[in-house]
Formats: sequence, structure tokens, C-alpha cells
Amino acid sequence: MANIPVDFTAFSVFGMQELNAESFDSALAEAGDELAVVFFWGLDCFNCEIAKKAMIAQPDAIRALGLKWFHSNVYEHRELGKRFMLHGVPTWFFFLSRQTPWPGNRLAWPRAVRGGGGGRA
Repeated sequence: MANIPVDFTAFSVFGMQELNAESFDSALAEAGDELAVVFFWGLDCFNCEIAKKAMIAQPDAIRALGLKWFHSNVYEHRELGKRFMLHGVPTWFFFLSRQTPWPGNRLAWPRAVRGGGGGRA
């Protein structure tokens, strides 16, 4: 390992809440109607440190996006890396809690899938 020091400044500057596999879903649900972003990073990740420094260099522009920020060290919380099939870090995932699960909400499904209408959409 390169032993690259972790700079936690960006986490505090943008009020990033740390997530793990247990807290992930409930924390995102609590974001309400805010657009949430999860910054997936890793220990000894040079590009992760560069990304945080770039964000800190433009704090007003980042804040103007109006995002609810979260972060997770996927080297520590590997189950999240597997869940989202991450192939590398840094990675940002955006979530909107008012979205319905794919492929859509129950009302958008054809009646045949919902269980009514004699198999007709």
C-alpha cells in the first residue's frame, strides 16, 4: 500500500454523512426530496484524494448544486462495492428518494403484471 494520508476535510466541508451497509438505505430515505450523492472512495486511493481536493477548491460551486452528501469507504465496506458493482473509485452515485423501484411503480405496470384485466395492458 502507498500509505496515502486520508484528508477528511471535504467530508466536513460538505457535511458528508458516512454510510455503511447497515445505514445506507435508511440514510438515503431520510434525504427526503433532496438529490442525494454518495461519494464512494477508498483508503490509499490517490485519485480519491485528488477528487476531494478539487471539490474543496470550489466549495461554493459544489454547494450551489444543492445536494445531500454521503460518503463510504468501499475498501472498508466491501458489501457496498459489490452491491453497486463498483469497478473503481472514486465513484459518485446520485439518488432521488421519490423515485420508484425499477421498472416503475405498481400503477405503471401492465394490468397483466398487476393481476387484473385478463392479461391486457
